[in-house]
Amino acid sequence: MRFAEPLSSCLQDVDDFMIRRFLRARDLDIENASKLFLKYLSWRRSFVPNGAISASEVPNHLAQQKLFMQGLDKTGRPIVVVYGGRHDPSKASLEEFKRFVVYTLDKICSRMPGGQEKFMGIADLKGWGYKSSDIRGYLAALSILQDCYPERLGKLFLIHVPYIFMTAWKMVYPFIDPKTKKKIVFVDNKKQKTTLLGDIDESQLPDVYGGRLPLVPIQDS
Repeated sequence: MRFAEPLSSCLQDVDDFMIRRFLRARDLDIENASKLFLKYLSWRRSFVPNGAISASEVPNHLAQQKLFMQGLDKTGRPIVVVYGGRHDPSKASLEEFKRFVVYTLDKICSRMPGGQEKFMGIADLKGWGYKSSDIRGYLAALSILQDCYPERLGKLFLIHVPYIFMTAWKMVYPFIDPKTKKKIVFVDNKKQKTTLLGDIDESQLPDVYGGRLPLVPIQDS
């Protein structure tokens, strides 16, 4: 297959694992997977023209100290912790949030051990309220994750979920791919540590959840 020069410049990071991820995301349908892959290349060329998003491009979101990375789960997947209650969409534009999502996902992927393709997420929603609600941002992040980083999410735990969050969840849920839905787990507050330890050794569990590892801001990981 021949690509135009601008698209060819995006192919330097493409390998067999990436191709397989796009195929798995479309149930091995070559035609649909090819369309998704070409769409990804076009998006990457226009949205990340320099090859990476720098911290200087997402200062407002980094200042919110809402995303951390530390440790590996029992299958070797990097662990990422997101504090949803610290997200304040009024502090930055939707475009900066999209750049922050890409900055974060690229950081996560660059920290994956050899042979590992997925990561585990812990979304801590303690303190989440209408001030943190950002439906446009959630849908944009979901689109980027599912269409541009397919088969990267291994599992997502939602903890400290307030009842009020379910209003936003009902609006976002219809847009979540069936494959992604199966990876999302709502955790009972009373079973939080037990549930997390089912997938994460205590030595790798963040200390804020009863483990031994301190959380590290994504920009310092």
